[in-house]
Amino acid sequence: MSVVKVDLTRAVGPVKPMHGVGQGPIGGVRKKLFDNFSYLKDAGIPYSRLHDVGGAYGRSCFVDVPAIFRDFDADENDPASYDFTFTDALITALVDAGVEPYYRLGVTIENNAEIKAYHVYPPKDFDKWARICEHIVAHYIDGWAEGFTYRITYWEIWNEPDDGMRPSGVSQMWNGTKEQYYRLYETASKHLKSVFGDRIKVGGYGALSLMAIVDPDSVPGREDEIRQRYFGEFFEGFMAHVKNTGSPLDFFSWHCYRSAPWPVVYAKRIRERLDSYGFEKTESHLNEWNPVHELRGTEKHGAQVAAIILGMQKAPLDVLTIYDARLFAGSYAALFDPYTLKPIHAYYVLAAFNVLYGLKTEVYSECDTDGIYAVAAFDGKHGAVMISNISGESHSLQIEGVDLSAARWHVIDQPRLLSWSPCVRSLHDNEVVLVEF
Repeated sequence: MSVVKVDLTRAVGPVKPMHGVGQGPIGGVRKKLFDNFSYLKDAGIPYSRLHDVGGAYGRSCFVDVPAIFRDFDADENDPASYDFTFTDALITALVDAGVEPYYRLGVTIENNAEIKAYHVYPPKDFDKWARICEHIVAHYIDGWAEGFTYRITYWEIWNEPDDGMRPSGVSQMWNGTKEQYYRLYETASKHLKSVFGDRIKVGGYGALSLMAIVDPDSVPGREDEIRQRYFGEFFEGFMAHVKNTGSPLDFFSWHCYRSAPWPVVYAKRIRERLDSYGFEKTESHLNEWNPVHELRGTEKHGAQVAAIILGMQKAPLDVLTIYDARLFAGSYAALFDPYTLKPIHAYYVLAAFNVLYGLKTEVYSECDTDGIYAVAAFDGKHGAVMISNISGESHSLQIEGVDLSAARWHVIDQPRLLSWSPCVRSLHDNEVVLVEF
């Protein structure tokens, strides 16, 4: 017997935006570009992180700084130097779907950089690059260059600049030194905050891996031990540089593709490290994650995604965006079937969590069984409990502390995608349940 206890009188805090996504389901060929964005609206997706948008090399038209400002030698103060066309369309489609863009200032990953790298180098003039970024921000929040006044809170400076020490000697994200990235971050973050102040939040750096500081015992003996240690050195050097130079760090972003419970372990350790440097108010964002991604479209993938979302709701984390919401890409495309373009298990997990998010306030809940995750929310009148079982076993289920006589039960498993179900008395392995009362 697994018992989930709920106390509606004990408010824990806000239900956090744990169901954000990377990119968006951009179409083409069989569909218009933004046809599938209605699914984002239906699931109440809070954020879409704009990195690797539009396929390899960004299709040379979306989001990336060199896609918008194509000639680095051009006048950065002249609106004619910028091409916002496709990015305008993308961001407008997101806003129309009720999704806030989360803008990565930098470049798309170049997976075949060992053949030729195009844009994954440090800008040749850091101050000018910062001014270019200023005009991109101003276009979207201040209407510069016939732009918009959208709400875009988060502006991330580059992605995975710690992607060094590759055997090929060529990075897919940053072919520069640690110190060059630290200086780019310092230059851009100070400039953007000096112009826009608290109207935006600036951060970085989309850390590729922090295993060396979270789980150091697992690093020795790994084939990539030298690289893992480099990741840890990069983090410590970055934090020291930001502190010593007084650079703003509104949020720290990081990545983790391990299965539950590891992301929760990472979140706790990273929070400790941020606090140790004096950045207690800096938000922590896991903005790339996707467990057992090769199993997308299965109940196991859905249950793992649910467990991490529920675990992170109770962990010291502020924003969570799964990688990713694309339609046609490989196994990392977590939410849609690439053939039918219809939602699969993980999408319905995000939609289920949105029920809790809509209730706004998390209330106390606990489960007495390892491997079963539960979160409850209550708005004073209506409530819900979401549960995921990744324990490896099936369990009889009992929920205590709430009146479920008129509850609505929904199940996500292999054949059912957030489908109505009679009262669930047995919670199977890799099953997700949403109970509304």
